[in-house]
Amino acid sequence: MLAELWSLQGRYKTLHLTWFAFFLTFVVWFNLAPLATTVKAEFGLSVPQIRTLAICNVALTVPARILIGMLLDKFGPRITYSTLLVFSAIPCLMFAAAQDFNQLVVARLLLSIVGAGFVIGIRMVAEWFPPKEIGVAEGIYGGWGNFGSAFSALTLVIVAGWLSFSGGFEVDGAVLNWRGAIALTGIISAVYGLIYYFNVTDTPPGKTYQKPLKTAGLEVTSIKDFWGLIGMNVPFAAILAVLAWRLQKVKFLDAGGYTIALLLVLVFFIFQTWGIIRTNKALILGQRTYDKDDRYQFKQVAILELTYIVNFGSELAVVSMLPTFFETTFDLPKATAGILASAFAFVNLIARPGGGLLSDKLGSRKSTMGFLTIGLGIGYLVMSMIKPGTFTGNAGIALALVLTMACSFFVQAGEGSTFAMVPLVKRRVTGQIAGMVGAYGNVGAVAYLTIYSLLPVWMGGASAEPSPEVIAASNSAFFQILGVAGLIVGFMCYFFLNEPKGSFADQHEGEAVAAASPVG
Repeated sequence: MLAELWSLQGRYKTLHLTWFAFFLTFVVWFNLAPLATTVKAEFGLSVPQIRTLAICNVALTVPARILIGMLLDKFGPRITYSTLLVFSAIPCLMFAAAQDFNQLVVARLLLSIVGAGFVIGIRMVAEWFPPKEIGVAEGIYGGWGNFGSAFSALTLVIVAGWLSFSGGFEVDGAVLNWRGAIALTGIISAVYGLIYYFNVTDTPPGKTYQKPLKTAGLEVTSIKDFWGLIGMNVPFAAILAVLAWRLQKVKFLDAGGYTIALLLVLVFFIFQTWGIIRTNKALILGQRTYDKDDRYQFKQVAILELTYIVNFGSELAVVSMLPTFFETTFDLPKATAGILASAFAFVNLIARPGGGLLSDKLGSRKSTMGFLTIGLGIGYLVMSMIKPGTFTGNAGIALALVLTMACSFFVQAGEGSTFAMVPLVKRRVTGQIAGMVGAYGNVGAVAYLTIYSLLPVWMGGASAEPSPEVIAASNSAFFQILGVAGLIVGFMCYFFLNEPKGSFADQHEGEAVAAASPVG
């Protein structure tokens, strides 16, 4: 496979077009992080307000990934991805034209929907590659696409400076047209959406795109799994309630708006639960039973959701705070700090495909998942030791950078390992499973970023601008929390995660049957 990767024909053409679509969604999704200090200065935002924008940036990705997973299984990845890419221009232009904090929040909430694009490519790649190569293929898709966040950190400050000939906002002596830079990312994404639509197909020639009979909720195959699915949906509503609380704390929502937001969260949970009941009605009433070969265990999905909390959820949180972390820890200019911080996502180019390759080659996807998850836990605990005064001078910065990249390898290799397993759980509902697992990554991100925003207060900094000592203590505690969570989930992988059926087969589950009896 690796030898043929650059042929740009057939499945490899689809893989390259799809990872680049994902890449652009990440450029759009993370276009605020490198320009956050400039936006903060122009609008006079407080630390809680700028951190709230970071939370908003991942908030609606939670329900969006679930919804897009359903749409994906119904309409296919070609239409779904193209539509999302074109949509991304709208919130980018809204954010670029914003005149106050409230408008920034609304635009950022809409931009968070773009982060759901990852789910679409998981199904597209799985349609074109067999199980024995799924780890590498999904790893390339995820890793190279994920590099979009690093690309934003590396380039958007430069682009904003280059666009400053038409005006901009000055911070630390540099004029940056952040509005033009953010608008440009959305426009490029929309244009590529049209290119993608006219250059891909949902499946290779001769294959039929398998669809579930119903897409209102995830289909499960036992009553026990039905209750497990209901339970694992509770955190989706809970994290949206946390977001509403956070928006009320920064005065974006008043008492009435907060109440309405909580009611909307309740409606979302009821709608989601009712969809699950409708999909599994025959199972609940005892009117349908599943043959042994057609069953799957929902606990597989649940544990993969937890792994994605601690790897991708932590990555989203860390990528959002890392430029500021390097800036405050080493007293660096924001452009330099942004370049250093991009190293965390830069590792994606090899780490996520590497995690998929390990999952393909080591003979046990379960053991690979457990090893990488424990590794990321240890990596974050090591990063908690990076503090002002402990790592000094250029040598200290270089050592901190090496530790950051080492930790990042385990984080992103773990992501590759997670999605080497997702397409193998149950073929016909791959989109919904990928949507739920992906959404849990955002549940983790919102939870982690909320904790991060509160840590300065818990560490004794009650003012809007915490002291450097409080910020340093908060950063260290934050990495410790990420590390402990990783260790716990890593051990759960070893004890509770099962190896998927047909992990290293030449065909996906149900593929030969589908060839004889097309579904959907």
